[in-house]
Amino acid sequence: MSSMSNHLSGSEIRQRFLDFFAARNHKILPSASLVPEDPTVLLTIAGMLPFKPIFLGQKTPEFPRATTSQKCIRTNDIENVGRTARHHTFFEMLGNFSFGDYFKEQAIAWAWELSTEVFNLPPERLVVSVFREDEEAFAIWRDKIGIPAHRIQKMGEADNFWVSGPTGPCGPCSEIYYDFHPELGDKTIDLEDDSRFIEFYNLVFMQYNRDADGNLTPLANKNIDTGMGLERMAQILQKVANNYETDLIFPIVAEAARLAAIDYQKADEKTKVSLKVIGDHVRSVVHMIADGISASNNDRGYVLRRLIRRVVRHGRLIGIEGQFITKVAEVAIALSESVYGNVRERETVIKAELEREEARFLETLERGEKLLESILEKEKSQISGVDAFTLYDTYGFPLELTQEIAEEQGLSVDTAGFEQEMKKQQQRSKAAHETIDLTVQGSLDKLAEHIHPTEFLGYTDLQATATVKAVLVAGKTVESAAAGTEVQVVLDQTPFYAESGGQIGDKGYLTGDNLLIRVEDVQKESGIFIHFGRVERGIVTTGDTINAQIDRSCRRRAQANHTATHLLQSALKKLVDAGISQAGSLVSFERLRFDFNCPRPLTSSELQQVEEQINTWIAEAHDTEIAVMGLEEAKQKGAIAMFGEKYGSEVRVIDIPSVSMELCGGTHVKNTAEIGLFKIISETGIAAGIRRIEAVAGPAVLAYLNERDQVVRDLCDRFKVKPLEIPDRITALQSELKGTQKQLEAVKQELALNKSDALLSQAESIGEFKLLVASLGDIDANALMAAAERLQQKLGEGAVVLASTPAADKVSLVAAFSPRVIKDKGLQAGKFIGAIAKICAGGGGGRPNLAQAGGRDASKLSEALAKAKSQLTSSLQ
Repeated sequence: MSSMSNHLSGSEIRQRFLDFFAARNHKILPSASLVPEDPTVLLTIAGMLPFKPIFLGQKTPEFPRATTSQKCIRTNDIENVGRTARHHTFFEMLGNFSFGDYFKEQAIAWAWELSTEVFNLPPERLVVSVFREDEEAFAIWRDKIGIPAHRIQKMGEADNFWVSGPTGPCGPCSEIYYDFHPELGDKTIDLEDDSRFIEFYNLVFMQYNRDADGNLTPLANKNIDTGMGLERMAQILQKVANNYETDLIFPIVAEAARLAAIDYQKADEKTKVSLKVIGDHVRSVVHMIADGISASNNDRGYVLRRLIRRVVRHGRLIGIEGQFITKVAEVAIALSESVYGNVRERETVIKAELEREEARFLETLERGEKLLESILEKEKSQISGVDAFTLYDTYGFPLELTQEIAEEQGLSVDTAGFEQEMKKQQQRSKAAHETIDLTVQGSLDKLAEHIHPTEFLGYTDLQATATVKAVLVAGKTVESAAAGTEVQVVLDQTPFYAESGGQIGDKGYLTGDNLLIRVEDVQKESGIFIHFGRVERGIVTTGDTINAQIDRSCRRRAQANHTATHLLQSALKKLVDAGISQAGSLVSFERLRFDFNCPRPLTSSELQQVEEQINTWIAEAHDTEIAVMGLEEAKQKGAIAMFGEKYGSEVRVIDIPSVSMELCGGTHVKNTAEIGLFKIISETGIAAGIRRIEAVAGPAVLAYLNERDQVVRDLCDRFKVKPLEIPDRITALQSELKGTQKQLEAVKQELALNKSDALLSQAESIGEFKLLVASLGDIDANALMAAAERLQQKLGEGAVVLASTPAADKVSLVAAFSPRVIKDKGLQAGKFIGAIAKICAGGGGGRPNLAQAGGRDASKLSEALAKAKSQLTSSLQ
């Protein structure tokens, strides 16, 4: 890898690309989050995705030209990661975009200039593809650029025609390929040959609109969407065998190799695949967590968890023992921090999430081993493809490992069935995550094509005259709606706040001549405010002039709770940990909820201090100052951005001097004194490393205190004590209850012992030993253990197995073995009773002489006891 120093680094490639287009009047924009605004995809999967509203015509671009380095995640080809030279889950797409400005000829000319003059790629090593019907692009490449016609390949629609979906914007593509083996000549050009050609630059000419019948009509504003894969260009310029050996990824691979005590260059291909998977996936998970994704079993969280588990599994495959991901993640963070600063800012959160998930999965792997053991016991010749895939997908067992273990037991694995299950999952993955459809948001997107965004007046006006621009019923546009109908109404302007930034939408009324609509919620989509409500009186018709008036009481409550949320974040940072950051929030009329990153629960003392600090700030009557300024200016002044929120170039700053400064689009009190009081209701954990505080502020505090006061009054009446005496009275009752429970347990145990003594006569002689296997009805597990131990002592050398069913769905089993049973016969109570318990859908274990197990299927108890007696009879003879 030392020769890499003679070539451009990945960072230099990225910067040269951006600088090239910045010099040509393109605005350099930062990468969007991996969590997209687009609800139709889980993750940002392409460089163009953040510009989708512009391509749809829903949003007017702030700049006619833009350039970005966009981080992306794709998992549709996850099984190819590490096996091919350039498949990844995480990658960076360098792009230049024109929004109705320049078009085909200029885009082609700049792409060629960048490739041959900035990156100095030899023209004779470049081959171009165009859509077979795009004679315009073909002529530009041949006549303007000077590429020989035989090096311009005409490709079909599947390869060189970009579509956004069944309908909508679309257009032909033109791609530039690098030739690794020009010595093979021009007569054998086959762009499908991945070993010779690599596509590194794709130019999409978005020039048509496709209707439902498949007809193409030219767009009024033609757009350019391009993408150059940073990792692919690094492979070319750094002259390495694959993307993984570039300076963008190889340091991560090298760290994994170091932890496994492996020499990458000397490793076999299977080991290299595992190292590459670790290198790729660790980049993905670091950036996903940095962008606010937490591991779970749903949606983005599932993608994250799956990637982490693949890292763990491949680490085990190459011999890394114990937890290791955070060590590798440190390298990934160091490689990315200069461009994506949030990975360093959220380093603590990233490492904590990785540590938790890794530890959990290591436990899951152990459970998987137990599942495999049970599968091996039941199968006679072959492990099914479904079982093998369950072991792989749920428990992280590679197919090769399952095959190896199965072969040791004389079994085979249905690999065809396994591959079939794998294909099903891949199809589900592609369907769920890998499609950018610019047309699926339904009627709201269609409205956005001919309705301007709603003008929001609610920061200053609590009522306004407005024009009805659209009426929807059950999501479909209608001309009018009569009394009794649930409707969604779109206005040209509104005082109603639409749900966003954690604050719920306003309530209120829309009124007109004999018209009354009660508004219960307001949502916002593509800049359009949708008022959800019910027509109480009259008829609402598109074009009507109405009066929109919010519920002022609800607004005051929301304002108090929202400003209190800002105070809460400041207090937590000041008193608990300066590194705390917001992970979500909800501001309603009744209460507030604040989620934040913290690895531990807050103590009672900390919660009290936070509450007291907030009420002090409220009493000090701090004014709230609101200003609109540039995003960078706001950050320089120290304004805190709400994590995961998307901001434009102009932002709204809520400043409570010396207390709090945040970027926020919500509504707030003018002075903290308007909040009145603040009270924390609860503090709980909601996910690994995420805590939640629920609280009330303003008028809601009185309702909360009245409710608590009524509870105290009821307790005083029941216990016949004063309020301050309630804790002592409860403590006394708890002590009495514990005493009674102990007495009851003693009685149960004595009863069990008396019952067990009656069983002595049932013991059988097996050679030199005594054997007793019996059931004792419904006694509890502790009493069962004591009875088994006592019986074994009375019987002398021998074995005792007792069972009970303390509940309908619960089985208890105990085995007690004498010293000679253990020494002479090689039996151990723990292993023996654990195997027996599996018959009752359970398990357990313990010491060689005394062990306990449990099960969930009481219907199999007779079978389990028969099995125990049979095995012990055979073993003791």
